[in-house]
Amino acid sequence: MIKKRLIVVKKLVAYITSSYPDSNFTIDLAHKLSEAGADYLELGIPFSDPVADGPIIEKANLKALNSGFKLEQLFQISKEIAPVINTLWMGYFNPFYHKGLDKFINEAQNSGIKGFIIPDLPYEEALTYKPQIQKAGLSLIDFVAPTDSKERVEKIVQDAKEFIYMVAYAGITGSNKEENLNTLIKNAKEASTTPLFIGFGVNEQNAKEKASEVDGVIVGSAFVKVLLDDSLNYAQKIDKIAKIAKNIKESINS
Repeated sequence: MIKKRLIVVKKLVAYITSSYPDSNFTIDLAHKLSEAGADYLELGIPFSDPVADGPIIEKANLKALNSGFKLEQLFQISKEIAPVINTLWMGYFNPFYHKGLDKFINEAQNSGIKGFIIPDLPYEEALTYKPQIQKAGLSLIDFVAPTDSKERVEKIVQDAKEFIYMVAYAGITGSNKEENLNTLIKNAKEASTTPLFIGFGVNEQNAKEKASEVDGVIVGSAFVKVLLDDSLNYAQKIDKIAKIAKNIKESINS
């Protein structure tokens, strides 16, 4: 009897900045990304000091804020797109703290999103909020990095949900730095069966190589760069981003 080989499809997480250039554009783009093969949408909450993001995403954040971004736009957009693509809110802790975590949890439940990605919330501080978030049926995505010891990785990922966000290098998004991730990947996979996705510096050219030992990739700057290209109209931006997403999804599974 010949056993069938189980084919595991590697996932694509696409980051875009909420409401840039506007809310309708974000909704249309989310639908197209889903059609192109994106498995998750990381919907960025514009913030004035995005410390983990490089100049490309930072510029999109500031443009959205200068255009009058309000949190209500995020909530409304999410109601439209969560039914068609797994959506997570990516934001810095300041808005969650000042507006109140309860508000974000309630709005997340109302819109149907999966959870939160908060890059400036260290693991130790996240422990204060994680039980409340998980009790609401939502996930708080955990981060691991090359600087984490085996013991720390084990601690961080012990109850990880949805996926584990593996930071490819110390620094900001959009940089094309390289670090040896073999030990980190080994430690994370030994400690948890939760899918391990790699982010920071992933693009159309290197996605296949980056995804070789993990379960998926997280792509942001490569998409946002197109958002910022004023030589393209709305339709052209959406088509170009969708094409990049389709190429990446195909390449990581080829």
